[in-house]
Amino acid sequence: MSTSPERLTDALLAAARSAGADAADAIAVAGTALSVDMRGGTLEQAGRAEGTEIGLRVFLGRKSAIVSASDTRPETMAAMAERAVAMAREAPEDPFAGLADPAQLAQGWDVAGLEMADPAPEPAPEALMEDARRAEAAALSRPGIAQVQTASASYSARQVHVAASNGFSGGYLRTGRSLSCVTIAGEGLGMERDHDGDHRVFQADLRSPEEIGLTAADRTLARLSPRRPRTGACPVLFDERISGSLIGHLMAAANGAAVARGASWLRNGLGTQVLPAGLSLVEDPHRPRITGSRPFDAEGLPTARRAVVQDGVLTGWTLDLATARKLDMAPTGNAARGPGSAPSPSAWNLELTQGAESRDALIAAMGTGLVVTSMIGATINPNTGDYSRGASGFWVENGEIAYPVSGVTVAGNLLEMLRALVPANDARPWLSRVVPSLLVEGLTLAGE
Repeated sequence: MSTSPERLTDALLAAARSAGADAADAIAVAGTALSVDMRGGTLEQAGRAEGTEIGLRVFLGRKSAIVSASDTRPETMAAMAERAVAMAREAPEDPFAGLADPAQLAQGWDVAGLEMADPAPEPAPEALMEDARRAEAAALSRPGIAQVQTASASYSARQVHVAASNGFSGGYLRTGRSLSCVTIAGEGLGMERDHDGDHRVFQADLRSPEEIGLTAADRTLARLSPRRPRTGACPVLFDERISGSLIGHLMAAANGAAVARGASWLRNGLGTQVLPAGLSLVEDPHRPRITGSRPFDAEGLPTARRAVVQDGVLTGWTLDLATARKLDMAPTGNAARGPGSAPSPSAWNLELTQGAESRDALIAAMGTGLVVTSMIGATINPNTGDYSRGASGFWVENGEIAYPVSGVTVAGNLLEMLRALVPANDARPWLSRVVPSLLVEGLTLAGE
């Protein structure tokens, strides 16, 4: 692009001043994305996208409005600013709206130390095709795999810049490289499907196509001829592949926006036990080469390591400026936004304390129960934490996996589940959400 994101945000702020805004902030995102899908050893789909998006938020006192566009011509930005100011005049007042005070802004951040962008050159489409082809070939080498539904490889690069009339101006480049494979086994109504994939900031860290293809195939073959166990109460082990969803539910309830609305089963939980003693949940947005890392948030506030849960006790909410003001608390540097949206609280990298035992050891300790490896749907009461999700996985008898399971529902109460969970030690350290397999006793299983 001919104009950098930094210059675009400066131009948007200048347009806002000319249009009569009291204050404003702007965001510009310039990105490139490449993707390929392979099937049957041939290219099925390929695409390249390049574009720039810009967003402007203006304030008239405590009134605000947001506009966005993908046209970066000066006349478009001037029209955006005029439109935003006109919209703000008609908007209701929000006593909690406004930019950060200059003293709150991030200073002297180290983007290079976070390694958010791979210095390696953008991969050629042929390189993406070769990775996808190798993953597909590896999957098809397993006897019993009927077909590879898709083998996909992609690359992305996004240059982000945020600026505001309070003096903040900062940006960064983020890259991503991914590879995935979806395989199918069986015939007719007995067909089963599973997948594997990897996503990294640095291309060199990506797992091999052969490993991804073989893992997808093995997972699919293991699902053949599933059964439905009897309805009843049993221990459930949430496999590391999906255990992060439980922590996701905890973070959703600890989100300041939900708490401020009173729509959270943790609304009165600050300072209370939400996990077993000895377990902590740490947010660290400064981990190098991790997709959720960032030096500052979308409102220009510094990001920092914090314990959301310390020794089992909930210590704080996830807050942007507006929700912090509503709750009369300090913001936590967790504002996220896109060009066309207002900031909202969002958690960055999370890591749960791992346990002392392996996944296999927890399975052996279960005796009889269910290992959940995939889930569909979700019914969660935001006020009570009552939880119900469709699940599939493996039935355990005498401490060993006996047969695959599908078409069951797992139910319980999140507050009770989280307080009683037992972590394994198998979390993948390169993920943004580092959560091991989690064993929960006494859940209700709806089967036959």
